[in-house]
Amino acid sequence: MVYLVLQCKYTGCSQLLQSKRVSMMSNKIAVITGGNRGLGKNTVLSLARKNIDCVFTYRSHKDEAQQVVEEVAALGAKAVAIQLDVSDILGFAEFKQTLESTLATQWQTSRFDYLINNAGHGSDSAFADTSEAMFDNLMNVHVKGGFFLTQTLHEMINDGGRIINLSSGLTRFALPGKAAYATMKGAVEVLTKYMAKELAGRNIAVNVVAPGAIATDFGGGAVRDNEQVAQLVSSFTAMGRVGQADDIGPMIAQLLGDENRWVTGQRIEASGGMFL
Repeated sequence: MVYLVLQCKYTGCSQLLQSKRVSMMSNKIAVITGGNRGLGKNTVLSLARKNIDCVFTYRSHKDEAQQVVEEVAALGAKAVAIQLDVSDILGFAEFKQTLESTLATQWQTSRFDYLINNAGHGSDSAFADTSEAMFDNLMNVHVKGGFFLTQTLHEMINDGGRIINLSSGLTRFALPGKAAYATMKGAVEVLTKYMAKELAGRNIAVNVVAPGAIATDFGGGAVRDNEQVAQLVSSFTAMGRVGQADDIGPMIAQLLGDENRWVTGQRIEASGGMFL
């Protein structure tokens, strides 16, 4: 709240008028990992359309991140991009300091409202051919990264805030070459339940969103660029097509709304009905 100070025309005096109050409402703020492309970018833009500002991370491709910042500005919201390798847990303390500074300078606050653990990458390797190095790389990003980044930042989330973790339809159905990746997402889904339980005292709702096959550059862009793959996915999807980023980002933005405050600890699949 601020008070208007009016100059009295006739007496030449200044009076502080408390009868007139102006409420200064600031946008909600989301922190999302991997927001420079794919589902992450779409989510950032979907949040901007709901007047939700965003701090998002990128591992590389700074030019892509800057483009997203400009697109958000064009929508009338604000975004800041910060470089972060989610697999580098030792870098989380420094990231927290950078985030604190960013929130203070850009929004004059020390807290934010939503955390979306989106960053990740795929893997196509048969169970028998998956090396320990490949397994550890997936584990560091999808499980340890999300676990310890949330641990690092959770005290900065406002009471009544939201956390969304990204999983995959592959935890419900099995496809060749996805054993290690799906194992990580299974861990994310269990972790989500525990986060929901332990953060409920602060009214922080924690849910997991599980997309199906989406036409982005994820996994080398096979669903987007390979017509045979797209046709195969469409054939076992109830809606009869592959998913698009626009099928996921707006859904995540909607899930963050106050009207969904009673939804927590849930796995919400957005796959168009794959393998029903």
